[in-house]
Amino acid sequence: MTGLGQRQPRIRVLEGLERHAKQFRSREDLWPLRVPGEPVRLDDVIEEALGNGAQLFDTRTLRSRTLLHLSWDDGGSWDAWVIALPSKAKLYCDSDDEETRVLASGGRNEGEESDRVFLQLLAESAGQLFGIEMSGGAPSRVRLSIASGEFLVEFFVNLVEVIGAEGSVRAAIARASLGDGHDFQHDVEEWLEMALKT
Repeated sequence: MTGLGQRQPRIRVLEGLERHAKQFRSREDLWPLRVPGEPVRLDDVIEEALGNGAQLFDTRTLRSRTLLHLSWDDGGSWDAWVIALPSKAKLYCDSDDEETRVLASGGRNEGEESDRVFLQLLAESAGQLFGIEMSGGAPSRVRLSIASGEFLVEFFVNLVEVIGAEGSVRAAIARASLGDGHDFQHDVEEWLEMALKT
Protein backbone atom coordinates (compact mmCIF):
# COMPACT_ATOMS: atom_id res chain seq x y z
CA MET A 1 0.00 0.00 0.00
CA THR A 2 1.71 3.20 -1.15
CA GLY A 3 0.89 6.77 -2.19
CA LEU A 4 -2.84 7.41 -2.45
CA GLY A 5 -3.58 3.92 -1.13
CA GLN A 6 -2.14 4.95 2.26
CA ARG A 7 -4.11 8.21 2.60
CA GLN A 8 -7.44 6.92 3.95
CA PRO A 9 -5.87 4.31 6.25
CA ARG A 10 -3.46 6.97 7.55
CA ILE A 11 -6.38 9.30 8.35
CA ARG A 12 -8.15 6.50 10.23
CA VAL A 13 -5.01 5.69 12.22
CA LEU A 14 -4.48 9.38 13.07
CA GLU A 15 -8.10 9.60 14.25
CA GLY A 16 -7.48 6.57 16.47
CA LEU A 17 -4.34 8.18 17.86
CA GLU A 18 -6.30 11.39 18.59
CA ARG A 19 -8.82 9.34 20.61
CA HIS A 20 -6.04 7.69 22.61
CA ALA A 21 -4.25 11.01 23.19
CA LYS A 22 -7.41 12.53 24.72
CA GLN A 23 -7.10 9.95 27.50
CA PHE A 24 -3.50 10.91 28.37
CA ARG A 25 -3.08 12.61 31.74
CA SER A 26 -1.01 15.53 32.97
CA ARG A 27 1.56 15.00 35.70
CA GLU A 28 3.40 17.72 37.56
CA ASP A 29 6.79 16.09 36.96
CA LEU A 30 6.15 15.91 33.20
CA TRP A 31 4.52 19.27 32.48
CA PRO A 32 3.75 20.33 29.74
CA LEU A 33 3.60 16.75 28.46
CA ARG A 34 0.75 14.31 28.98
CA VAL A 35 1.22 10.55 29.25
CA PRO A 36 -0.84 7.38 29.01
CA GLY A 37 -1.06 5.01 31.98
CA GLU A 38 1.48 2.87 30.11
CA PRO A 39 3.05 3.23 26.66
CA VAL A 40 0.57 2.60 23.84
CA ARG A 41 1.71 0.01 21.29
CA LEU A 42 1.33 1.64 17.88
CA ASP A 43 0.50 -1.72 16.27
CA ASP A 44 -2.51 -2.03 18.59
CA VAL A 45 -3.85 1.38 17.50
CA ILE A 46 -3.32 0.52 13.83
CA GLU A 47 -5.09 -2.83 14.22
CA GLU A 48 -7.94 -1.14 16.07
CA ALA A 49 -8.31 1.43 13.27
CA LEU A 50 -7.79 -0.81 10.23
CA GLY A 51 -8.65 -4.37 11.26
CA ASN A 52 -7.45 -6.84 8.63
CA GLY A 53 -5.72 -4.06 6.65
CA ALA A 54 -3.33 -3.32 9.51
CA GLN A 55 -0.53 -5.56 8.21
CA LEU A 56 -0.43 -3.60 4.93
CA PHE A 57 -0.07 -0.23 6.64
CA ASP A 58 3.33 1.47 6.51
CA THR A 59 3.92 3.10 9.92
CA ARG A 60 6.60 5.33 8.38
CA THR A 61 3.79 7.41 6.83
CA LEU A 62 2.90 8.61 10.36
CA ARG A 63 6.37 9.94 11.15
CA SER A 64 6.54 13.72 11.07
CA ARG A 65 10.23 13.83 12.04
CA THR A 66 12.84 11.91 13.95
CA LEU A 67 14.08 13.63 17.11
CA LEU A 68 16.86 11.21 17.95
CA HIS A 69 18.34 8.15 16.24
CA LEU A 70 20.83 5.90 18.01
CA SER A 71 22.51 2.87 16.45
CA TRP A 72 25.08 0.35 17.63
CA ASP A 73 27.73 -1.67 15.84
CA ASP A 74 25.78 -4.89 16.50
CA GLY A 75 23.00 -3.62 14.19
CA GLY A 76 20.59 -2.52 16.92
CA SER A 77 18.91 0.87 16.72
CA TRP A 78 16.47 3.07 18.62
CA ASP A 79 14.51 6.15 17.54
CA ALA A 80 12.54 8.84 19.34
CA TRP A 81 10.19 10.51 16.88
CA VAL A 82 7.07 12.64 16.45
CA ILE A 83 3.63 12.17 14.93
CA ALA A 84 1.82 15.42 14.12
CA LEU A 85 -1.91 14.94 14.71
CA PRO A 86 -4.61 16.77 12.71
CA SER A 87 -5.31 18.82 15.88
CA LYS A 88 -1.67 19.97 15.58
CA ALA A 89 -0.76 18.25 18.85
CA LYS A 90 2.38 16.13 18.84
CA LEU A 91 2.72 12.52 19.90
CA TYR A 92 6.15 11.37 21.06
CA CYS A 93 6.99 7.81 20.06
CA ASP A 94 9.91 5.45 20.33
CA SER A 95 10.88 2.51 18.14
CA ASP A 96 13.39 -0.24 18.72
CA ASP A 97 14.00 -3.45 16.82
CA GLU A 98 10.90 -5.06 18.33
CA GLU A 99 8.08 -2.53 18.68
CA THR A 100 6.91 1.07 18.41
CA ARG A 101 5.21 2.82 21.31
CA VAL A 102 3.46 6.15 21.88
CA LEU A 103 4.98 7.60 25.05
CA ALA A 104 3.54 11.09 25.46
CA SER A 105 1.73 14.00 23.87
CA GLY A 106 2.49 17.66 24.16
CA GLY A 107 2.46 21.01 22.53
CA ARG A 108 1.40 22.08 19.11
CA ASN A 109 3.52 20.94 16.19
CA GLU A 110 5.39 24.25 16.15
CA GLY A 111 8.80 24.98 17.59
CA GLU A 112 11.11 22.80 19.62
CA GLU A 113 10.21 23.64 23.24
CA SER A 114 8.18 20.51 24.01
CA ASP A 115 10.66 18.40 21.97
CA ARG A 116 13.46 19.57 24.25
CA VAL A 117 11.37 18.92 27.38
CA PHE A 118 10.58 15.40 26.16
CA LEU A 119 14.22 14.59 25.40
CA GLN A 120 15.47 16.15 28.63
CA LEU A 121 13.01 14.15 30.78
CA LEU A 122 13.76 11.02 28.76
CA ALA A 123 17.49 11.35 29.50
CA GLU A 124 17.12 12.33 33.16
CA SER A 125 14.94 9.28 33.89
CA ALA A 126 16.43 6.84 31.31
CA GLY A 127 12.87 6.59 29.98
CA GLN A 128 11.21 5.55 33.25
CA LEU A 129 8.99 8.65 33.37
CA PHE A 130 7.51 7.41 30.08
CA GLY A 131 7.20 3.75 31.03
CA ILE A 132 10.28 2.46 29.20
CA GLU A 133 13.76 1.49 30.30
CA MET A 134 16.83 2.68 28.42
CA SER A 135 19.98 0.68 29.03
CA GLY A 136 23.13 -0.61 27.37
CA GLY A 137 26.34 0.96 26.19
CA ALA A 138 26.96 4.17 24.29
CA PRO A 139 25.78 4.01 20.67
CA SER A 140 28.30 4.19 17.85
CA ARG A 141 26.17 6.54 15.75
CA VAL A 142 23.90 9.43 16.78
CA ARG A 143 21.57 11.73 14.85
CA LEU A 144 19.54 14.48 16.51
CA SER A 145 17.16 16.96 14.91
CA ILE A 146 17.80 19.68 17.51
CA ALA A 147 20.96 21.44 16.39
CA SER A 148 22.20 22.80 19.73
CA GLY A 149 25.48 21.11 20.61
CA GLU A 150 25.17 22.19 24.25
CA PHE A 151 21.74 20.56 24.57
CA LEU A 152 23.01 17.37 22.96
CA VAL A 153 26.00 17.12 25.30
CA GLU A 154 23.78 17.72 28.35
CA PHE A 155 21.30 15.08 27.07
CA PHE A 156 23.98 12.42 26.78
CA VAL A 157 25.81 13.32 30.00
CA ASN A 158 22.49 12.85 31.84
CA LEU A 159 21.49 9.68 30.00
CA VAL A 160 24.87 7.97 30.19
CA GLU A 161 25.22 8.73 33.90
CA VAL A 162 21.69 7.53 34.72
CA ILE A 163 22.11 4.21 32.88
CA GLY A 164 25.67 3.80 34.18
CA ALA A 165 27.33 3.64 30.74
CA GLU A 166 30.24 6.01 31.39
CA GLY A 167 32.70 3.19 30.80
CA SER A 168 31.41 2.58 27.27
CA VAL A 169 31.86 6.27 26.36
CA ARG A 170 35.37 6.30 27.80
CA ALA A 171 36.22 3.03 26.01
CA ALA A 172 35.01 4.46 22.68
CA ILE A 173 37.16 7.57 22.98
CA ALA A 174 40.14 5.55 24.21
CA ARG A 175 39.92 3.40 21.05
CA ALA A 176 40.02 6.60 19.03
CA SER A 177 42.83 8.05 21.21
CA LEU A 178 40.63 10.94 22.36
CA GLY A 179 39.93 12.38 25.82
CA ASP A 180 41.76 11.98 29.08
CA GLY A 181 39.07 10.45 31.30
CA HIS A 182 39.21 13.31 33.84
CA ASP A 183 36.26 15.47 32.73
CA PHE A 184 33.25 13.36 31.76
CA GLN A 185 31.48 16.23 29.97
CA HIS A 186 34.57 16.72 27.80
CA ASP A 187 34.66 12.96 27.16
CA VAL A 188 31.01 13.07 26.03
CA GLU A 189 31.79 16.01 23.71
CA GLU A 190 34.65 14.05 22.13
CA TRP A 191 32.56 10.87 21.83
CA LEU A 192 29.62 12.78 20.31
CA GLU A 193 31.81 14.44 17.73
CA MET A 194 32.90 10.96 16.67
CA ALA A 195 29.37 9.40 16.82
CA LEU A 196 27.81 12.25 14.81
CA LYS A 197 30.33 11.80 11.97
CA THR A 198 29.75 8.08 11.43
